[in-house]
Amino acid sequence: MRRTSVRDIARMKAEGRRIPVVTAYDYTSARIADDAGIPVLLVGDSLGMVVLGYESTIHVTMDDMISHIRAVSRGSKQALIVGDLPFMSYQVGGEDALRNGGRLLQEGYAHAVKLEGGARVVESVHRMVEAGIPVMGHIGLTPQSVNEFGGYRVRGRDKVEAGELMSDALALQDAGAFSVVLELVPAALSREISQRLSIPTIGIGAGPHCDGQVQVFHDIMGLYTDFVPKHTRRYVEAAALMSEGMAAYASQVGDGSFPSLDESFSMDESALEGLEAAR
Repeated sequence: MRRTSVRDIARMKAEGRRIPVVTAYDYTSARIADDAGIPVLLVGDSLGMVVLGYESTIHVTMDDMISHIRAVSRGSKQALIVGDLPFMSYQVGGEDALRNGGRLLQEGYAHAVKLEGGARVVESVHRMVEAGIPVMGHIGLTPQSVNEFGGYRVRGRDKVEAGELMSDALALQDAGAFSVVLELVPAALSREISQRLSIPTIGIGAGPHCDGQVQVFHDIMGLYTDFVPKHTRRYVEAAALMSEGMAAYASQVGDGSFPSLDESFSMDESALEGLEAAR
């Protein structure tokens, strides 16, 4: 089975086919998404909150990312795997970006990397693309800059920010990015950006006009219950089902109905003869 490539993603935009992307963090979720035919798996640094229990993505390290990207790569056979560059792995400059982007491919087995920011990261994007590292951009709400923005909020509602986001998107395209994520961007602005760009836009909280959509596995499966974003849709309430199952397990262990002989292993009981005498 052939892996999805960045060229396939470009072709999907050219043919008007929408691109479903799922953010996955481990082997099991990658297997489920891959078996469903999801063409792109993003290993996001949002794993810091969803999997590791941090308050933000800022605490996620390169080692965290490499470990989780490896797990996803083992669970996927056909998806393009994109790994997030975590906070301070590329902000210092192009050399850091090149080194750490290379690590995500070489040690993590990603096929592409994603980084946050527009015009101020184009040097890093260009350096990585020149070295053969496919890059996905990310503008709008950029969670690694949450302290700068003063919280999680929609970006691009006024004329100044809308102009900045359009310029950032075009700058990322010019630097060689193969795609760009638009997060928490008004639908009308996302439509304009998507029409201007020749590369695919992937929306999250950016309305229906993007070329693709990305959602977190744990959000759409109803597994993450700490917070339900406005931009997500629950397709399964898996946490409730799992909680029921866990309660049933505890109850059956408590009343002795699990395990039964059906979950046990047999032996020739003659082998037990003489055990008490041996004591």
